Amino acid sequence: MSWHPQYRSSKFRHVFGKPASKENCYDSVPITHSVHDNHFCAVNPHFIAVVTECAGGGAFLVIPLHQIKIWDIPKQLLSKSLTACSKELVGHSRRVGLVEWHPTAANVLFSAGYDYKVMVWNLDTKESVIMSPVKTINCHQDVILSMSFNTDGSLLATTCKDRKIRVLDPRAGTFQEASYKGHRANKVLFLGNLRMLLSTGLSRWNNRQTVLWNQDDLSVPLTEEDLDCSSGVLFPFYDADTNMLYVVGKGDGNIRYYEVSADKPHLNYLTEYRSHHPQKGIGVMPKRGLDVSSCEIFRFYKLITAKSLIEPVSMIVPRRSESYQEDIYPPTAGAQPSLTAREWLSGMNKGPILVSLRPGSELLSPLPLPRERPLSSPVVPASPQLFNQTEKLVAEDGRRPSSLLEIKAPRWAAENRLEEKKAWLTNGFDIFECPPPKTENELLQMFYRQQEEIRRLRELLTQREVQAKQLELEIKNLSMTSEWL
Repeated sequence: MSWHPQYRSSKFRHVFGKPASKENCYDSVPITHSVHDNHFCAVNPHFIAVVTECAGGGAFLVIPLHQIKIWDIPKQLLSKSLTACSKELVGHSRRVGLVEWHPTAANVLFSAGYDYKVMVWNLDTKESVIMSPVKTINCHQDVILSMSFNTDGSLLATTCKDRKIRVLDPRAGTFQEASYKGHRANKVLFLGNLRMLLSTGLSRWNNRQTVLWNQDDLSVPLTEEDLDCSSGVLFPFYDADTNMLYVVGKGDGNIRYYEVSADKPHLNYLTEYRSHHPQKGIGVMPKRGLDVSSCEIFRFYKLITAKSLIEPVSMIVPRRSESYQEDIYPPTAGAQPSLTAREWLSGMNKGPILVSLRPGSELLSPLPLPRERPLSSPVVPASPQLFNQTEKLVAEDGRRPSSLLEIKAPRWAAENRLEEKKAWLTNGFDIFECPPPKTENELLQMFYRQQEEIRRLRELLTQREVQAKQLELEIKNLSMTSEWL
């Protein structure tokens, strides 16, 4: 068994799990009794989808929150059961066990069947029945147990019943596989941009274990950690925004969580959430559906078969402040795709479009970048107010301006630019001394610096107001004292 260090500085050290109250759970759900090792549950901010028990299989239940077939589920409450699918994909010779959407490309679906094949489908077509995939991957020798994409979807990691881990380029068809004998992998997961993989499975002594790999070298693992001697499959979940790893065991009542770092020992155990009710499967809410007002950083939906119950479990960072906590809510991946299916299939890669979780905020997706101009004609910095004006022009004119620079600056800005030059410093960044941002990341960094400076100035203003009130009270007290004397 592994030994966990007792002390380590981390803002997630005291994260705790909070199960939902009974009125916020979903009862009387006929959860499947299938022995297949899967989550049996999928969640987004609008719905929970749960695989249910029925003769023949294939049924699932969709619960509103506020052959492979693709179903169009409206955001409104369903008025009747859906019986007609929008698309049908025909290609596998045996039943399908896994389906995964591409993380950044629109309408690209991956499926893995009991025919040992991974098929890539392009759903960006008007056809209701698609008879053949755009790509078929035949490198597996047994049933595929799990699939995981890296951040931009250029690589796919799989585990197979032969207990080997494979990292594939799904467009080229090339792959590398782990030949390590001391670990029988069951599930695998990419760890964000850390260029590492995490797998769960069994050691040679049949202990459940987690193993960390370098995605570029699968010959030897970076670390191995034995957990216990139970037999249930371990499901890993990774939060790239907080670098936290959650490990959930099928048939267990607890949820372990770790903090992952690029430096050794890589996996740092934090603590675990304990419950008396074992989970049959589990679903995860995307980050955009979390309650940021309560500092919720992750939310599970436990399927408890014995009670026919779906129980939400929130992972919360204890904070006293009621303001938005930017340090635990960095920009996160949104629901909008960054590529079309044709662009991805042609070889293009692009990371996810980021959104802010701050209430009332909009997409942080890249706006059209400004054209380069000579340094002799300075540019008025693009502020958030200017972005709002841009959006208003789009709504009124029906089209987006080709550049932010097409919006003219007011006359006084040109006349008094030299006098007000000092006012355009943001966190020590002088936009008159440096050229305008040329990339999406530079534009986002400038925006974040401006937001941070505004937040700091607001806090400073609040402090000054408090100090002014205190001075007024002291003056009043002194005047009263002098009159009394």
